[in-house]
Amino acid sequence: MARVRQQRAEITRQAILDGAAIAFDAAGFGGTSLSEVVKHAGVTKGALYFHFQSKEALARTLVDEQFQISSGIPAIEEPGLQTVIDLTHQMASGLRVNVRVRAAIRLVIEFGSFTDPDPSPYNTWIDTCRGCLTPAQARGDVLPSLDVNDLSTFLVGSFTGIQVTSHVRTHREDLHTRITDLWDFLLPGIVPASRIPHFAPAGSPECRAELGLTSSG
Repeated sequence: MARVRQQRAEITRQAILDGAAIAFDAAGFGGTSLSEVVKHAGVTKGALYFHFQSKEALARTLVDEQFQISSGIPAIEEPGLQTVIDLTHQMASGLRVNVRVRAAIRLVIEFGSFTDPDPSPYNTWIDTCRGCLTPAQARGDVLPSLDVNDLSTFLVGSFTGIQVTSHVRTHREDLHTRITDLWDFLLPGIVPASRIPHFAPAGSPECRAELGLTSSG
């Protein structure tokens, strides 16, 4: 019985997170009420408060989930530049098909921009990029003259701006194409010319297969 109760509690918790994601994606943090979350989740307010003490706790949980996109990197034998390229396409895919990802990114931008800004999500993404680009530079895949931390900061800022612009202009329908453009323009400036053919700006074949991307993106 205890196991059944735990399973039901987890189902309820996930339903609440799904409902919160729908609400935050549509209206942002400030425009979302807990009543909206409850409506989308199909639970009672009592159930919501059992799992989450506040709207802030719900938002933080959704944001923290997005750090899991890089959780597999430690298992990669030789993370490098292609790892970062693939991560940008994985995040782009999540933004297009996963409401939790969209909600979390909207929350990150809201929390990290104006009122009481929180830089920690950006810093985490920068650290992830740096952890891949540092060994890439040691292998000769990134120009030795470049500061890897500055490059990582630039990449995170560029991706953020590109995805917002894509959202406004095309509801992110062209996001993979715009991310591919980013890498097409960037690689000649950060990679030795002889190494450029080793990298796939549109994502590695394995990444594209995993994401179900066609040749046209």
